[in-house]
Amino acid sequence: MKVPVKWLKDYVDIDIPAKELGDRLTLSGSKVEGIETTGDEIQNVVTGKIVEIVKHPEADKLSICQVDINKEELLQIVTAATNMKEHDVVPVALHGSTLHGGLKIKKGKLRGEVSNGMFCSEEELGIAGDKPVHGLMILPQDTLLGKDIKEVLDMTSSVIDFEITSNRPDCLSVVGIARETAATLGARKYKMPELKFEAVCKDNIKDELKVDIKDKLCRRYMARGVKNIKIQPSPGWMQDRLLEAGVRPINNMVDITNFVMLELGQPMHAFDARQITSKNIVVERALDGEKFTTLDDEERILDSNVLNIKDGDRTIGLAGIMGGLNSEVQDDTTSIIFESATFDGTNIRISANKLALRTEASSRFEKDLDPNLAEIALDRACHLVQELEAGEVMEGTIDIYPEKLERHTLEVDSNWINTFLGTDISKEDMKEYLDRLELNTEVKEDNLVIDVPTFRSDINIREDVAEEVARIYGYSNVPTTIIKSVNARGGKSLKQKLDDKLVETLMCSGLNQSISYSFVSPKVFDKILLPEDSDLRKVVSVRNPLGEDYSIMRTTTVPSMMEALGRNYSRNNSYVRIFEMGKVYIPNEDENKLPEERNILTLGLYGDADYFHVKGVVENILENLGIDKFSFKRESENPSFHPGKTAALYIKKDLVGILGEIHPDVAENYGVDERCYIAELNIDILYKYANMDKKYKAIPKFPAVTRDMAILIDDSVLVQDIEEIMHKQGGHLLESIKLFDVYKGEQIPEGKKSIAYSLIYREENKTLTDNEVNKVHDKIVRTLENRLGAQLR
Repeated sequence: MKVPVKWLKDYVDIDIPAKELGDRLTLSGSKVEGIETTGDEIQNVVTGKIVEIVKHPEADKLSICQVDINKEELLQIVTAATNMKEHDVVPVALHGSTLHGGLKIKKGKLRGEVSNGMFCSEEELGIAGDKPVHGLMILPQDTLLGKDIKEVLDMTSSVIDFEITSNRPDCLSVVGIARETAATLGARKYKMPELKFEAVCKDNIKDELKVDIKDKLCRRYMARGVKNIKIQPSPGWMQDRLLEAGVRPINNMVDITNFVMLELGQPMHAFDARQITSKNIVVERALDGEKFTTLDDEERILDSNVLNIKDGDRTIGLAGIMGGLNSEVQDDTTSIIFESATFDGTNIRISANKLALRTEASSRFEKDLDPNLAEIALDRACHLVQELEAGEVMEGTIDIYPEKLERHTLEVDSNWINTFLGTDISKEDMKEYLDRLELNTEVKEDNLVIDVPTFRSDINIREDVAEEVARIYGYSNVPTTIIKSVNARGGKSLKQKLDDKLVETLMCSGLNQSISYSFVSPKVFDKILLPEDSDLRKVVSVRNPLGEDYSIMRTTTVPSMMEALGRNYSRNNSYVRIFEMGKVYIPNEDENKLPEERNILTLGLYGDADYFHVKGVVENILENLGIDKFSFKRESENPSFHPGKTAALYIKKDLVGILGEIHPDVAENYGVDERCYIAELNIDILYKYANMDKKYKAIPKFPAVTRDMAILIDDSVLVQDIEEIMHKQGGHLLESIKLFDVYKGEQIPEGKKSIAYSLIYREENKTLTDNEVNKVHDKIVRTLENRLGAQLR
């Protein structure tokens, strides 16, 4: 929310620069997003009196002026302007000055005559606005000479942009920030704006209008009438306040409602009384499918969740969001109705989002405003009508307030606050801090009894009170203390430890971590060759996407990894090893439930790599996570991968993911002319079987027996099938196996391959004899021959 400092000064004395004020308010809990100061770009421009004007001897359209800027010597300026005369006071840009738009001014020569700067117009000072500029700016004769033009014209204006949290709707106003400013600066009081007015028109609004609330979503509805109004531009001071706060002035009646909203935080609306033909305002929900044209001339389709303001059966406004075009205040209006109401915040937020119509009003109502603020705002609006002589306020007020919100009392032990904060603040000081915030406090022994006003709906428990004390006392003054809870034990969770282990393993395997967006374009499914009926095309759509390229939540991380590999390839990186730990989002069959979020590990490699590289990294992961019951199975059905160089990883019966070479057509779609290898693994399943318990195992006391074996076998037989038989038949005596040679070529028949293993046998309790080893070894050979057709070489 933008708050002009000049406006803020109407309610509280401020004698410090805007930046210091912003810093102090930030430290007291009112976060400042930024400070905009106009006039900063105007530098080294002063006031000067033209003492003498003579024609330039070499140029008919130039004049040579001698200027008094309150220095010992006169300044010579050469100018083409014609609207000045001797003894005029004008803005003078000196050597090294800066004007509007960043224009730099330096002394120089014009047709041989020295010019030590230039005279300025309103346009060059950036204050011309929309009006045409003709010649120099002429200042009043009594203007002091040599003064900074910004000081003379009061050009310096600061606007502080605040980020207001959802629990502090009371700060969504200039008065709310004034209250915080007074409390922050201390020993200062803020003042409320003038609310008094006189009902000049003796007609009573209650005789001319009725209001009927048919839904509890409206917590309070107030209305007053104004007759004999004069629609005209609002005064300059009001327009300046609105413009600095980012609101465009329209006319006096509309400007009054916007001014009150910004000043007090209570949105208001003005209806053209002529358009309320039924003389009965009804607050109820819209009909499903109802069409309504709002003030922005857009037709909107409503549903039964949207709360409407109606003229009888005819909708004239969206409650808390925007009025209707059919009740807009026209230039010839002579009578209006001021509406000041309070609505359910949650409903306003949902309705505004559904209609894609978030306004200044809805942004305030959605935070649950104080219903008691409605009357204050209505009084202020009527006072402004009277002050601007814009109309005559009618007698009477329509006020429907079914459940009045009352102040409540909160009692907190001051000793508990000090224990909670780790401070030593006296209860008297605590009372002072709270009183500054209008949390009127009474001290009873060690307890603080706080009378909480209705505009502070965020103060309900003792921790809330401690926060208020802390922020006014100063967060920077709160000492660092050791937490006293006996249950506070530091350390990482099991998942965090596994995450660290996983990252460590991948880094040690030569990979670097990358991060990509979780939302992607629907076009990625075609790029990875997914069929039209693939379940992965069932996605969660983003309601308000940044663009088509970010319009859905990803169901697979393969496109994201290929995008990263393609980006690296386009930048001539010949060797890439990266990984990403991210999420995919699988939509729930029940649309009312959130999608399933799966944690996915994705590996991506190209350049001096093959299938065994990516398989080796996966095996490193499994080993370091303590997973030993896993298997790889050939996968040839996934269209994104090469059918002959891809495997699926299983742990017991759970499918963990897929790894292998990306299909050449997919690589081409991403502009990569290299073999790419990707693994996409479900981290949740990996962690399910992870075993981080490390057990001591003594070094073997008895020697091992090593036997080598070379077999001839069909090329289609998987090494995994061979090793599975070896482990099963070798039993507890087979300590390990190692594949050390695979050969295809001369002396090997077509369709066959030669595979050589080294098998290590060992018994924990004794030295093995040759007969014992031969018995197990021969059993392995026979089983390979019978089941796989292997031949011993």
